[in-house]
Amino acid sequence: MATSVLKKNRERGFLDGHFLIAMPGMLDKNFERTVVYICAHSEDGAMGFIINRTQQMSFMDVLLHLQLVGEDEAIRMPDSTVDFPIRAGGPCESGRGFVLHSDDYSSESSIPVSDDISLTATLDIVRAISRGEGPRRGMLMLGYAGWGAGQLEHEIAANGWLTCPASEDLIFDAAIEDKYDRALALMGVTPAMLSMEAGHA
Repeated sequence: MATSVLKKNRERGFLDGHFLIAMPGMLDKNFERTVVYICAHSEDGAMGFIINRTQQMSFMDVLLHLQLVGEDEAIRMPDSTVDFPIRAGGPCESGRGFVLHSDDYSSESSIPVSDDISLTATLDIVRAISRGEGPRRGMLMLGYAGWGAGQLEHEIAANGWLTCPASEDLIFDAAIEDKYDRALALMGVTPAMLSMEAGHA
């Protein structure tokens, strides 16, 4: 399972904290025009989150589903809780939640992804957010994207993905519609410049 590469004291892989940007020829509909933030990458595989796919559920729906608040409490929640972003993080285990967040929040289960971003997958952070005590920036991801050993490297070599260092602002930016184009712009690329086929000498 790809989540096995997520270890608290692991050595960071060379793609940790990077974006994967789907090439136009991406055949897998799960990843068409996606931007994926890689949280863990090693010889055992890789794990990350799609950051530009919306989720139909709201954060309040999640709180009610988990019975962390009652209907009467939900009415009195602050806007920062009601509007906490929630995304479709990927096709793997779509019922499982992870909070990707700034490093100003930490618990025993928080795992540093980069110098500025952490990941927490336990209910303590959901409770903290519901009380207005959560991280300065964050979003709840339902599901994740995972690759087995060598799989992601093969997809990159086959011209499936572009890679570049991630931008924290782009990760947590609420504007979804043009996030793909803005991720490409980090590399000085536009969609029109991309070839759908790999070049061969």
